[in-house]
Amino acid sequence: MLSSPIPVTILSGFLGAGKTTLLRHLLKAEHGLKIAVIENEFSDAGIDTQLLGNEPVQVMTLANGCVCCTIHTDLTKALYLLLERLDSGEIAFDRLVIECTGLADPAPVAQTFFIDEDLRERYILDGILTLVDAAHADIHLTQAIAQAQVGFADRLLLSKTDLVDAAQVQALGDRLTRINRRAPIRVVEHGQIDLAELLDIRGFNLNADLGAGFSLRPVGKATPGDRISSLVLRTDKALDIDKLSEFMNQLLEEHGKQLLRYKGVLNIAGEPRRLVFQGVLKLYGFDWDTEWAPDEARESVIVFIADELPEEKIRAGFEAALL
Repeated sequence: MLSSPIPVTILSGFLGAGKTTLLRHLLKAEHGLKIAVIENEFSDAGIDTQLLGNEPVQVMTLANGCVCCTIHTDLTKALYLLLERLDSGEIAFDRLVIECTGLADPAPVAQTFFIDEDLRERYILDGILTLVDAAHADIHLTQAIAQAQVGFADRLLLSKTDLVDAAQVQALGDRLTRINRRAPIRVVEHGQIDLAELLDIRGFNLNADLGAGFSLRPVGKATPGDRISSLVLRTDKALDIDKLSEFMNQLLEEHGKQLLRYKGVLNIAGEPRRLVFQGVLKLYGFDWDTEWAPDEARESVIVFIADELPEEKIRAGFEAALL
């Protein structure tokens, strides 16, 4: 009988933001957890240069029981190799962290855990973390890929805040919130942060939690040049499920590649339960959640995070689905 799926955390962030420093702390800390880390050869500084060699996948068990896996091949092969060694008893781990390269789009990594059925049974995507270099964010965020890394995140981690003043940190926080309304923002000090901020985020669980840092407050106009932005829609009117389905199908058909992350908790006409849905690009899932309480306001909330967000089309389609 197979055990529970292994939670997977994806660590993203631009070059020099401190991903390797954070991973080194994660691997060396005496936390009692058995964490495997997949690192690729393009990272800014290796966790352990002894791991770098000609083999496509190299695995080393560290002194505290963590496992470091350095890959020079595709991710899927590394994931299967770790499972083979886990099942044979060669290594032991119950969590996995994957470091993306600084210039990498986290979407293909995330999609791996939805597309491959065998991997989907053994791993479960827990969350995407994105490190943001506070000292160089203005430069990094001129790149669309850096904005996308922010948009995909379930949690944003600010590094190098000691190198800038409080006003700059506040302005950066506001900008990041405009890009991604779902992700709470936390500070990392020299690669160190409470592990509770990194693990068990459940960012891809189908439940009514839109995110611990979910922001409904006004955050002003987007920074000129920012392609990624968020849109939050709310209504206390019930939704027609057929019209909603038609709207979402059309939206995904026309703009699915632009929709980085989206999630909704919805009040469906004639249904006592909440409908929860979420997705990444064109891949999405939905399920019925708990019933609305008798004295509870039935409010639907949807958040979209997209590249060149088609705001008018989304607003019109959502309005058409209201009763």
